[in-house]
Amino acid sequence: QVQLVESGGGLVQAGGSLRLSCADSGRTFSGYAMGWFRQAPGKEREFVAGVSWSGGSTYYHDSVKGRFTISRDNAKSTVYLQMNSLKPEDTAVYYCATARGSSWSPLGNMYEYWGQGTQVTVSS
Repeated sequence: QVQLVESGGGLVQAGGSLRLSCADSGRTFSGYAMGWFRQAPGKEREFVAGVSWSGGSTYYHDSVKGRFTISRDNAKSTVYLQMNSLKPEDTAVYYCATARGSSWSPLGNMYEYWGQGTQVTVSS
């Protein structure tokens, strides 16, 4: 059974940085794309970033391009989200998810397994 465990969230001032980690256990991590999503209070869940199974292809929501970087270490079965120049509007619960295949997708229903989420709060 796949289990995703996120870590690295917290409270940071605007302009600061955080790095989220998501460790995958239970199956062959390297064969599947991974994604990060977020959900702010009162808003729908939105796609943030995705990475292909090899790490060779990445994609970002327009709102985080140039500030966030997704990466993965298949040897450690871990995906990361480096978040720089954080803004108050980045405040949300961040979730990692395992795709159903090797390519990322911005659609939540293309992901099979989800972590429990980690809170990111950016103060102004």
